[in-house]
Amino acid sequence: MLRRLILALALTLGLAAGGGALAQSAGAKAAADAAKAAGSVGEQGDGFLGLVTGAADPAVTAAVAEINAGRAKVYQDIAAKTGVTPAAAGQATALQLVAKLPAGEYYQPLGGAWTRK
Repeated sequence: MLRRLILALALTLGLAAGGGALAQSAGAKAAADAAKAAGSVGEQGDGFLGLVTGAADPAVTAAVAEINAGRAKVYQDIAAKTGVTPAAAGQATALQLVAKLPAGEYYQPLGGAWTRK
């Protein structure tokens, strides 16, 4: 199991670094990036984006949903290739995404509260 988790982590490291497999439309990425910089959207410990404020502009909410749908597909693909769960693949990716967050953006560890980096 540890070997599969390490393989999933290696795959997600590549995805997080390259960004290509976590694909989304340019509009969704731009909207999410602006919302992250503004503090209304952040990275969650499960590998998905979340609304820090609990509510957002409908365009931002749609962008978050689009990106999260793409991430869910990637996590499912990784799980199928490695034998880990999609949740484990998402959590491995979250570690990398949070590590790369610029100062001032928000993240939410599993079971924790929103925190500004």
